[in-house]
Amino acid sequence: MDWMETLVVVVHVVIAVALVGVVLIQQGKGADAGAAFGGGASQTVFGSQGSGSFLTRVTTLMAIVFFVTSFSLAIFAKQRAEVAGEAGIPMLQESSAEHVPAMGEGENSETKEDELPEFE
Repeated sequence: MDWMETLVVVVHVVIAVALVGVVLIQQGKGADAGAAFGGGASQTVFGSQGSGSFLTRVTTLMAIVFFVTSFSLAIFAKQRAEVAGEAGIPMLQESSAEHVPAMGEGENSETKEDELPEFE
């Protein structure tokens, strides 16, 4: 099962980096106005319609894979937590607040224990 979790983590990281790159490559909504005044030749690499539909589909596919790997990693983490609880590993429990002397307080302090406020 460890190799499966490692594979999901690797795919998750690669997709995250690629998703950032694909989003940065895409044109904004205002870029169409600039293409109307002579900048349209730069879109011929991806065909006559430009890169809009292709990059949108790639982004959508990568986002779906990213969400699936995120959900898978959450399930793996939950399973590890359950196994740790069954193995007898102590869980973090709330403890009562103890008095920790501040700097300057010590054995020679003039404060008596009767004068300290009590916490409930």
